[in-house]
Amino acid sequence: MNVKTMISIRNKALQLLSRRDHAIHELQTKIAIAFPDTPIEEIKSVLDEFKQLGWVSDERFAEQWVYFRSQRYGPQRLKYELLEKGVASEIINQVLSAISEDEASKAQTVLGKKFPSPPKNIAERSKQLRYLANKGFSLDIVYQVVGEIQPITDEG
Repeated sequence: MNVKTMISIRNKALQLLSRRDHAIHELQTKIAIAFPDTPIEEIKSVLDEFKQLGWVSDERFAEQWVYFRSQRYGPQRLKYELLEKGVASEIINQVLSAISEDEASKAQTVLGKKFPSPPKNIAERSKQLRYLANKGFSLDIVYQVVGEIQPITDEG
């Protein structure tokens, strides 16, 4: 193992971690892109060292990710994003179950920011339904929240 390469990998990892927390898989991918000729085992050894030192942690990353993004997105979207980052499903389920806020009230808040007034016709209601679904809220919650706003008549 080349010492210069090892130092460069450590520096790149520290540079990335100085900006924000990363999942281990995400960090490994970014370093592999920066050092394409380096064997993945060398990158993993550096990341294992960082993990032992407590500098990188999937649990901490998932908690922070959910904390900051849960105000704008539902649990399905957060789960998908964390899976993309390489976080294990067990960790994701554990972190998402710790969210104490009611999903319906969060969906109501998110919807109220984008659509301050109730839908006037079926097209607007569909737009609101799609908006919440794209934000990662379950369809049950979406229909519950949009349905609570105001019943729509077929005249609209």
